Amino acid sequence: MTCSKDYIERAEHAVLHTYNRYQIVLEKGKGVRLYDLEGKEYLDFGAGIAVFALGYGNEDYNQALKDQIDKLIHTSNLFYNVPMTEAAEKLLKASGMSKVFFTNSGTEAIEGAIKAARKYAWLKDGSTDHEIIAMKHSFHGRSLGALSVTGNSHYQEPFKPLIGGIRFAEFNDLESVKAQVTEKTCAVILETVQGEGGIYPAQKEFLQEIRRLCDEKDILLILDEIQCGMGRTGSMFAYQSYGVQPDIMTTAKALGCGVPVGAFALNEKTAAASLVPGDHGTTYGGNPFACAAVSKVFDLFEELDIVKHVQETAPYLEEKLDQLVEKYDFLAERRGKGFMQGVEVTVRPVGEIIQKAMDNGLILMSAGTNVLRFVPPLVITKADIDEMIEKLEKSF
Repeated sequence: MTCSKDYIERAEHAVLHTYNRYQIVLEKGKGVRLYDLEGKEYLDFGAGIAVFALGYGNEDYNQALKDQIDKLIHTSNLFYNVPMTEAAEKLLKASGMSKVFFTNSGTEAIEGAIKAARKYAWLKDGSTDHEIIAMKHSFHGRSLGALSVTGNSHYQEPFKPLIGGIRFAEFNDLESVKAQVTEKTCAVILETVQGEGGIYPAQKEFLQEIRRLCDEKDILLILDEIQCGMGRTGSMFAYQSYGVQPDIMTTAKALGCGVPVGAFALNEKTAAASLVPGDHGTTYGGNPFACAAVSKVFDLFEELDIVKHVQETAPYLEEKLDQLVEKYDFLAERRGKGFMQGVEVTVRPVGEIIQKAMDNGLILMSAGTNVLRFVPPLVITKADIDEMIEKLEKSF
């Protein structure tokens, strides 16, 4: 049998080295556990970066994909297909939005949101010099458009010039946002809960005031729910717990629970005065296979009452993480919302802790440079949380 070392060496010869991968070759998953080629078991508190919300090997999910493979995998957007219609209806019902465009990734969803906002503004005055306000320490993706609104110069420097007309404000600082508003501002984009920047939820008053500011000046509010959406924070989309509705919303990750798919959704006002045929497109977007996954994910979220489970179980995770922060002097703070939690680490390198955790059969990941990130499958139990804490303390 070929061992992990052989596959790692072959991958390094064949695959462009843009990731510093952990030296593990994962083979299969079951429930909230993953297994490598040698059969070692890992408790998964990363979920493929907040993707596998339903855990691994859900039979109903797998069967829906197998059934769709036997029917139809691809058509292009020159035709209608059944899963696309059903997935769109379920996403709109869950989000409260009006129209949806399916993409292949979260980054592509951001690209579409930016284009929709600029087209909306262009239709108002015919100008092409509109500006977008984004947040410092944000992360929206790696393409040039998404990178342009990502508030981290480390990611941007080698790829400049990026798209113009982007101004950056401080997250959770209303006055900082107001200071960036000009007569050219067409949109404000932010993550409802900042992920890569260190797990920072938006403050309720901040988000509500941003909404009022946008309404007052006819500026579009774009909320990035790619990581924090799909039940992760205790509501189907994080903004729903703030009493705020965006003009454009982006989603991906757990939307397909492993099948690569994303989407951006627009409210009625924006959908009626932005993108039209010829403005935007994608060969694979709305693919029947991907949309069959999306449709089944929404069905299973409802059948399993995933959002309620997160609401009931997340406080236990918070309590246990708070106890760790109290116990260990190199842990500074816990912050987050629902099953999107971060613990800030001082003195000790986060990467060292993550590697030790893997040695002990626990998969975690970082956020930013000094935060342990906890984004497990949404089906974890209190017993799983207890096991995670035990393995993490052993790693400490």
